[in-house]
Amino acid sequence: MLIRAFLSHYQRHPFQLAALMLMIVLATMLWTGVTVLTDQARSSLAQSEETVAARAHIVRTDGQPVGVEDFVRLRKTGVCVAPWLEVKRPAPEGQVIGVDPMSMACFGRSAPIQDAASLDGMPFMDIGDALRVSQEGYDSQLYLIAPRDDIELPQGYALRAFSLAPPTGELADSFLLNLDALSLLVLLITGLLIRSVYRLGLVQREASFELLYRFGVLPRRIRQLLVLELVVLTAVGVPPGLWLGASLAEALGTGFGQALGSLFDLTLYAESFGSLPWRAAVVMVALVLTVCLLEWVFPQPRQPAMVSAYARLGGGALLLAGALGVVLATELVWVFAGTALVFAGVGLLTPPLLAAVEERRSVRSGATASVADPLRRWRARELSVMFRQLALPVVALQFSIAAVLAVHALVTTFESTFEQWLGQRLAADFYIEVPQGGDSATAARRLNALEGLGTWHLVAHGKAQVRPEEAGTGADPLTADLMALTPITDLVSDWALLSSAERPWRELASGAVMVNEQLARRHDVEVGSPLELTIAGTRMRTNVVGIYADYGRPVAEVLLHADTLPAAFTPRSESFSVNKGELSRDVIHDRLADTWGAPDLQVRDNASIRELASQIFDQTFLLTRAISALTLVLAAVALLIMIWVFFTTRVWYFRLLGVWGLQGHQVRRQLRLLSVRLTLTITAAALPLGIWLTWVLVNRINPLAFGWSLPMDLYPVFWLELGLMAGAAGLLVAHLMRRQLERDANGERP
Repeated sequence: MLIRAFLSHYQRHPFQLAALMLMIVLATMLWTGVTVLTDQARSSLAQSEETVAARAHIVRTDGQPVGVEDFVRLRKTGVCVAPWLEVKRPAPEGQVIGVDPMSMACFGRSAPIQDAASLDGMPFMDIGDALRVSQEGYDSQLYLIAPRDDIELPQGYALRAFSLAPPTGELADSFLLNLDALSLLVLLITGLLIRSVYRLGLVQREASFELLYRFGVLPRRIRQLLVLELVVLTAVGVPPGLWLGASLAEALGTGFGQALGSLFDLTLYAESFGSLPWRAAVVMVALVLTVCLLEWVFPQPRQPAMVSAYARLGGGALLLAGALGVVLATELVWVFAGTALVFAGVGLLTPPLLAAVEERRSVRSGATASVADPLRRWRARELSVMFRQLALPVVALQFSIAAVLAVHALVTTFESTFEQWLGQRLAADFYIEVPQGGDSATAARRLNALEGLGTWHLVAHGKAQVRPEEAGTGADPLTADLMALTPITDLVSDWALLSSAERPWRELASGAVMVNEQLARRHDVEVGSPLELTIAGTRMRTNVVGIYADYGRPVAEVLLHADTLPAAFTPRSESFSVNKGELSRDVIHDRLADTWGAPDLQVRDNASIRELASQIFDQTFLLTRAISALTLVLAAVALLIMIWVFFTTRVWYFRLLGVWGLQGHQVRRQLRLLSVRLTLTITAAALPLGIWLTWVLVNRINPLAFGWSLPMDLYPVFWLELGLMAGAAGLLVAHLMRRQLERDANGERP
């Protein structure tokens, strides 16, 4: 009988039970999806460093292309080698890579493909299938890849560096780091939303609990039943959420793994998605029990005035301490700690401040004599009550909208920045590596003699010792990558520099240098700063005339004109970037191949690389967009539930509007204004937090973690879209309330 009496609340209010179960299921689904995908990416990150980005391939020293007979000969001599066939198909199919997993058994854990089950055709497939694809008329290139770049080879063979795409590993790390930050926000938001729904139900059941107390039921017994009820609801709601979250991860996982593998030089072939992530279930069960039973550990004061005073005082202190911590932090952990304090402070301050604003607006309306003022004053008073009573869902929706705003800005900025950076690095139609022993100067003269050829330049890579003047003469120099260009053409002169002198490229040709953002940030180098370089034993002093973005690598880099290099400099590698102009690719290939005596000369088509990377980049951030959308939907559903349930408890009060003389359509109009203003006010309150969170992500977290930052764009059009969505939610609540009032008018039980 006690259990039946205890659960009678849900018999009278089945919608509230469904709402609580829906929140648990959605929260578990969201957290599970985020957990599975981020764990999958992280567990594969160590393996990824030994795969595509860290390859070496074997070439013949006589300049002939390698073939099957070379593979057989090398294997017979005991060399660990595997075939790698690239087939370049145009969009939308895209490039595929044929591999032989059996040949890669000698690679051990460093093999990019561990077994045949990993061959799904996107982009890897069995080499036999790839060969049949190449016979359809597509260009193909066979490589013989080695596990390391230091293995011993028989006479007639040599090792050469091998990579599929520009090095962008740090951009991948940045993406994963921001995904972790998003997952923590998701956990916070889901906890707040679940607590909001549960606490509202408890408030409505206080009268029932008081009645049970009078019948002799001890408070301890009530608490035991509440815990049992919560455990049962969690046990029922978490498994479906786990299954839905795992299904979401599986649906997005293939595209996500393909994106990171092809774009970021890493592969995700760790454990499959077959089993349910029970670790996520443990976290969600602990979260539900913690947030719903929190006041048993930290009893809240009974006096509302005391609560409000504590909230304002504590919120202000937390906000100030967190903001100072974020600005002054020199380590990443303190940035995260400061961000958490800011969120806590904002959460404590927002409801009482919004309530105070509406109270003041009500007083101001009461001081005027306009006919419309009584209703305006009533709406302000009602909103003030709602902001106090719906504090948790208000804060949860504010956090959700702020997170979605920041993630949208970050994702859109990542896309536009990466496209711009990729366009700068792959501005030429194609690039050609100078083969070992090849004479780049002779090749440059041959290119100059070609009529109809477009712009081109030669890039030489090496090492340099750099000492900024601010470091002092006694400081040890740092080793930086060196990139030397000649000639300076529009292939580089159109770069969007982070900061520069008035005519940076002209000054670069005169002996100045440019540095990447990593070097500039870590060693306080600015435009105009003097720099001391030591190249091939020759010391030279110069000035910095530009700072450029370099998202792919953590190391410092110096860019200069090749004419300023000392005669003793020997490049580590050289390559030509060429716009073909009026000539065909084959003509340029043949001319350079004849110059160097290298029939197997490699020509990389930059347009196809850029197209592939751009397409995959969109798939990569599909995950983040999906998580952001689900977070916002979760918050919107919670707000709808909260407002509707809260409005329902005040039906008698809204009915007084008719007693005061308002017609039915006027009552409905007041409810629409009240509901829409509530949702729009919360959205407006989320904007400053969203802007601040965007600034933290791009100007604090990324620079401290990687040494570079992203440009900060806010995209106010997206704010308008969120405002329209909030307004639509408010209208939906008003529509539901209209039906509720109509049922009351017809004598139906609410």
